[in-house]
Amino acid sequence: MNQTVAEDILSAALSQGADFADLYEEETRNAAVSLRDHKIENATAGIEYGIGLRLIYGTDVVYGYTSSDSKDALSKLLAALVAARAATARLPGNARAALKPIHQAPAIQNILRRPADAGQAAKLPLLMRADKQGYAVSPLVQQVSASLVDSTKHIQIANSEGLFISDSRTRTRFSVSVTAEKAGERFVAGESPGALQGFEFFDNLDIESLTREAAERAVRMLDAGYIEGKKMPIILGPGFGGVIFHEACGHPLETEALRKKATPFAGKQGQLIAHPAVTAIDDGTIFGSWGSVAIDDEGMPTEKTVLIENGILKNYISDRVGSIECNVRRTGSARRESYQYAPVSRMRNTYIAAGSSSLAEMLAGIDDGLYAPKLGGGSVNPATGEFNFAVEEGYRIRSGKIAEGVRGATLIGKGHEILPLISMVGSDLEITAGMCGASSGSVPVTVGQPTLKVDEILVGGR
Repeated sequence: MNQTVAEDILSAALSQGADFADLYEEETRNAAVSLRDHKIENATAGIEYGIGLRLIYGTDVVYGYTSSDSKDALSKLLAALVAARAATARLPGNARAALKPIHQAPAIQNILRRPADAGQAAKLPLLMRADKQGYAVSPLVQQVSASLVDSTKHIQIANSEGLFISDSRTRTRFSVSVTAEKAGERFVAGESPGALQGFEFFDNLDIESLTREAAERAVRMLDAGYIEGKKMPIILGPGFGGVIFHEACGHPLETEALRKKATPFAGKQGQLIAHPAVTAIDDGTIFGSWGSVAIDDEGMPTEKTVLIENGILKNYISDRVGSIECNVRRTGSARRESYQYAPVSRMRNTYIAAGSSSLAEMLAGIDDGLYAPKLGGGSVNPATGEFNFAVEEGYRIRSGKIAEGVRGATLIGKGHEILPLISMVGSDLEITAGMCGASSGSVPVTVGQPTLKVDEILVGGR
C-alpha cells in the first residue's frame, strides 16, 4: 500500500464527513490437497488480493472493497461509499491523516519452512500415511479421507488516526476422517489439528497416531447402543468440548451481540454468571496457536482477555465500534475472513481455564450420567444461548464408573443456564483448532477446556 495514496484517501474520507476511516490491504496465498480412498480427490492453489475501505460515522459503518491499489480505484470506492452515506452524512471536516509507519506487528509465530516452498508434492506422502493407517486398524473401516490446507496472508492496515502497520500470518492444518461400517450401521470419527505455523507443523505431528485414534473410535462406537434421553449429570472431555462455551457463551459475549441486545449477558459485567470454579479466557497471544493474531484486523495489538474470573463476568469481546457503542474497552478482537468483509468482534483462542479436580473425583459423585470425551457438530441461537450439540463419543456413567458406550446422544440447554452448573474443572486443559463463521466471514479459532462436570443437562436420545 502506497503511504501517500493511503494518506490522501483517508484524509478525503475525513474531509467528506467520516469520523474515522481505515484501509485494509490483503494478499493471501492458499493451497489445499485432499485424498479419499487411496486417490487424490482435489488439489488447489491460488492468490487473493484486495483492499477494503471502511468509513465510520458515530457507530454506523459503510464498507466496500476493490481489487486495485491505484489511487483512482480507491477514490472511486470512496466516492461510492460517501454517496451511500449521503442521505444522513454530517457536515464535512478538514482533518488530514498523517501516517506513522510501524513496519511489522509483534511476532507470535516463527515460520521455519514456508508451505509454498514445500510444494504440493511434499504433501501427498503425508496424506498417504493417514490413508494406510486408517485402513490398517480394522476391516470395518470403509473409508478414509485426509486433507491438508495452508495459507499465508500478508496484510497492511492504515487508519485516519495515523496507524500504518503490517502483519504476516501463516497457518497449516491437517484433517482426517474415518468411516466404519457394520451390519448396516455407520459411524464417522475425525481429527483436525492446526497451528499458526509453516510446514514445520508436521515435524511433531504424529499422523499415524492421530488416524489410529479416529479409526478406533469409529469402530468402537459401532457397537454402542442408543441412549434414552433425560436430564442427567455429564462429564465433558478436554478439548473440543469447549465448543459449547464458544458457541453458547462466547458469541453472546461479543459486542456484536451486545450492540443488538441479543445476549443474555447484557448488563451483567461484574456479576456472578457462572459457578466460582469457572474462569474463561479469550487469548490472541498464544504463540503458534491456530487462533492467534499479533494484531487484530483493525491493527490493534491482541491480548489475553479474561472473560469470566471465578464465575464473575469481567470483560466482553470488543472491536472499535462495539467499544464505542457499548462503552466497554477494546480487546484487540476485530476480525474478518478477508478484505471482502468489514471487521467485527470475534473470538480467537477461547477456553475454560484449568482447575484442580480429577476425573475420579468427578465420577465419584455420579450414580447415573454421561461421559462425553468427544463432541460433534451442533447449533446455537446466540440471542438466547440455546444450544444443541451431538456427542460423537459417549459412555454411560454407572455408580461412579465409566460403563458401556452409547450413541445418538445430544446435549440440549442454554449457555447462561449451564455456566452455574459447571461444578468441577480438571487440570488437563486442551485446545482444538476450528473455523468460526459469523457476519465477518469464517475465521480460524481454537476452542478448549479441561475435563469438567456439569451437574445437570438435558441429554437427548432415542
